[in-house]
Amino acid sequence: MKILDNKKYHHQRRLSISLVAIFLLFNAVGCSQSRLDSDKNQPKNQIVNSAKPQRFDGITITVAAMDRPIGVGVERRTREFEKLTGAKVNIVTFPQKEVFPAMEKEFVKKTNKYDVVVFSPQWMADFVQPGYLENLTNRVKVDSQLQWDDIAPFFRNFTATYKGQIYSIPIDGDFQMVYYRTDLLEKAGLEPPRIWDDYIAIAKKFHGQDLNSDGKPDYGSCMAKKPNHVNHQLVWSVASAFLQSQGTEEGGFFDPETMKPLVNNAAFAKALDIYKETTKYAPPEELTLNLDGARKLFLNGRCAMTLDWGDVGTLAIDPALSKIPDKVGALILPGSKAVLDRKTGKLVACNKITCPYSIDGINHAPYGAVGGWVAGINAAAKPKVKDAGYALISYISQPAQANVDVTIGITGFNPYRISQFTKRENWLQAGMPEALVSNYLGGISVSLGNPNMVLDLRVPESALYQREILDTALADFLAGKMTRDATMQQIEREWEKVTNQIGRDSQLQAYRDSLGID
Repeated sequence: MKILDNKKYHHQRRLSISLVAIFLLFNAVGCSQSRLDSDKNQPKNQIVNSAKPQRFDGITITVAAMDRPIGVGVERRTREFEKLTGAKVNIVTFPQKEVFPAMEKEFVKKTNKYDVVVFSPQWMADFVQPGYLENLTNRVKVDSQLQWDDIAPFFRNFTATYKGQIYSIPIDGDFQMVYYRTDLLEKAGLEPPRIWDDYIAIAKKFHGQDLNSDGKPDYGSCMAKKPNHVNHQLVWSVASAFLQSQGTEEGGFFDPETMKPLVNNAAFAKALDIYKETTKYAPPEELTLNLDGARKLFLNGRCAMTLDWGDVGTLAIDPALSKIPDKVGALILPGSKAVLDRKTGKLVACNKITCPYSIDGINHAPYGAVGGWVAGINAAAKPKVKDAGYALISYISQPAQANVDVTIGITGFNPYRISQFTKRENWLQAGMPEALVSNYLGGISVSLGNPNMVLDLRVPESALYQREILDTALADFLAGKMTRDATMQQIEREWEKVTNQIGRDSQLQAYRDSLGID
């Protein structure tokens, strides 16, 4: 934890982040997978774009989505779409943990209950390999209003595509970042956390202090550690910097040569220790907090720091929700000065060989948790319903709508278009302070442009690996029911079982495909 020499640091940091944000988005961003490739096996039904919306009178579309917050954003634009096109849209929503099983169940049963699905790109392999999703490549090619090239390369080439073909349209961009109270750190003369040890030190310093002047002791850190919620993603934001250092293709979950899990070694042990230690400086109910609960505490000024998605940046400026609109900073996930040696399972110090992308000796590995929600079309839907369904998801994603929606916290939509990073007007009009605009967009941009970005797991049964096995073991570890070593052993054992049951060769190929490895 470093002490600031003077206030000049803050001005230089905000300026550099703002410049980097613009630069990175126009250069190599994220994982460079194939773009629009072959026209083979493409559907012939296509939407022809014009300034006047196409009419779909008499057509009914059923959409399946997560309830909150993504479903809120979908609902807002869907009602507009109905008025513009004459289509009728029914929206069916589910709690987060039920979204995947609900969609998969109807796909497997071939009920054709849902015409449009708003889903996590982690499930792309589960939905594309069996043929459940319509190939959208040709539709996207002729859709000028969608402005496909305005979508940042990471979201175009990773979250929207599978083996070079487009199967979904991004409507959201997801990365986890650290949010902190700028007023507290500046008053104490502290830098934001560069490594996870800094995060612990800052959390410890502010824990127990009154951070919002209500006369009550507050907390150094607040995270949503409720079981079977987002625990499995939060812990990976801590672990990523220890597990991956050689670039995105190295992979942060499994060894891409053997499919051996990276969960039973000194690096993951260190991450578990840090993650558990943050609980010491948290609210007593943290192990039951969901995202809404953790966000409420932070926005009420009761936490010095939190770990979350981009939602916090926009929720912080909502006067109905936030008491700290001008006191929030955001930055890339903290890094590590030591990384995993995959041959020995030990931690080794960063140098030019072990950490080729390090900055000042610190390895950063920003984690694209979820990667942003996307929308796809049921391949078995009727042709006219497919046309209407595609028109709907294109409308939601088009800049005219999307560039406003990402500035509104309740939508759950986070930035994913280049214009959302380079055009500041909408953010300023939404009430975001200029310093936070640079800080918030800069943190996301630096994450997107990092060549060592960790891609979220996108193989068949990813939900089983993460939400069931990892999350269950993690909850027991945090509750003191299992030791750290027993936790790592259980996760490794159960992940290996899943891999062997599905087929190691096919899972390995799917994993390599997701990383862009030939």
